[in-house]
Amino acid sequence: MVRRFRTGTTVSISCLCFLSLLTPCRPTTVQKPSPYSYDLGHLAAIDPNPLPSTSILLSQSLPDRNATLRAIARDGAQTLLNTFLTTCSITSTSDGLVMALPPTTQQLPRWKPLPKPKQPTKWELFARKKGIGKYGGSGKGGAALEERRKNMVYDEEKGEWVKRWGYKGKNKDEENDWLVELDDKTIKRESEGLGGEGQSVRGEGRRERKERIKRQDRRQRNNERRNRKGGTID
Repeated sequence: MVRRFRTGTTVSISCLCFLSLLTPCRPTTVQKPSPYSYDLGHLAAIDPNPLPSTSILLSQSLPDRNATLRAIARDGAQTLLNTFLTTCSITSTSDGLVMALPPTTQQLPRWKPLPKPKQPTKWELFARKKGIGKYGGSGKGGAALEERRKNMVYDEEKGEWVKRWGYKGKNKDEENDWLVELDDKTIKRESEGLGGEGQSVRGEGRRERKERIKRQDRRQRNNERRNRKGGTID
């Protein structure tokens, strides 16, 4: 039995010399109708010549059959050894002579299939849906990542992305302005009370937003009632 010793991209010369000592009486040159091809990085020699037919092998005795197959294997090992000694560089180290192997030219198939992707747990599915933890991004909320991105706008004053609507949304910036611009129409409306006693123009933006929300809620309820009755929806 012949063992193959290999470390990284180098192979010990003593291993190759051991192969040559197996059959010292055979010639070192190998003649074949079709030349061998090699993948020296994998220590492989590919013989394109066909083996003897099954009928010929079965017609031989067992010792002759084994001798035929050993001769074919010996020729492959001899031509591989010849190619190593003529094409690869040999250096002397403290461990002895070392031969550097070239890169491999063929991809070997995997022994086992590729691992299947791990299925997400129930918590990961829930966190991805709700935007919790590592799935939260810069805007944590109750929407998917794509939906949260649609609700983001860049605030040049703060230098960061903020929500477009909702809690601390960009649409509430004007409500917290320390300086409010007034025109004659707004001053007149403020003097008349803006529709309520003690109200000022500073809180008008918040009141208008609240009114829009109320109007939208009323329209939604009306549409739901029409839908239940079979009518059309606005």
